[in-house]
Amino acid sequence: MRAMIAVALGTMLAAASAAGQTASADWPCIQPRQPHLSLGQVWTGPAPDDAARAGAADPATAALAERIAQRRMPMDQAEAEIERFARGRDAAALTALMLAVFNDMDAYRTRLLDGIARYGRKQVALADRVRARRDRMALLQAAGKPDFDAIDAEEKALELDERIFNDRRQSLGYVCESPVIVEQRLFALGRAIAAHLPTP
Repeated sequence: MRAMIAVALGTMLAAASAAGQTASADWPCIQPRQPHLSLGQVWTGPAPDDAARAGAADPATAALAERIAQRRMPMDQAEAEIERFARGRDAAALTALMLAVFNDMDAYRTRLLDGIARYGRKQVALADRVRARRDRMALLQAAGKPDFDAIDAEEKALELDERIFNDRRQSLGYVCESPVIVEQRLFALGRAIAAHLPTP
C-alpha cells in the first residue's frame, strides 16, 4: 500500500500533464484549468451595455440570479422563475439577468478552483509526510536496539496518513468535476434566459 502513495501522486500529476497542464500540485485535475469564463461562451443574446450592467445590480434581479444559480434548485423550477421574470420585459432586462447570473456563478467557480488548488497542495504535502514517516520507520527498524514502541507508533501514524491520502485521492474525481457542473448549469441557464429574448 505504501508504494501506492507515490504511484497515485505520480499518476495524478501525469494525468494533468497529459491534458496539456503543467504538472503541478496547484492543479491535480485531468480537465484543463480555465481561470475564468467569458459571457460569450454561455450567452447568445446582446452584449451587455451600461443599462444591462446597472440592471444586473438591481436587488430583485440580483436576488433572482442568486436563487436560480443554486444547484439545489431543479432546472425546471429555475426555468419557471425565468419565464415569470421574462413576462413583459425587454432584451435589456433579460441581458441584465444573464449578466447577474454569470457574475454570481463565475465568482463561485473561481472559489471552487481555488479550493481545488488547496486540495492538490494538501495531497502533495500529505504524500511528503508519508514518505518522511516511511524513512523514519526504516531508521528505527535499522537501529542496533530497535525501539518497538516507537516503531509501532510510527506505523500507526503512517497507516492513518495513507488512509487519508487514499480517501482524498478517491474523492478527487468529484472535486475536479465540480467546476464542470457549474459550467453546465450556467450554459443551461443562459439558454433558458435567451429563449425568452424578443424575436427581432
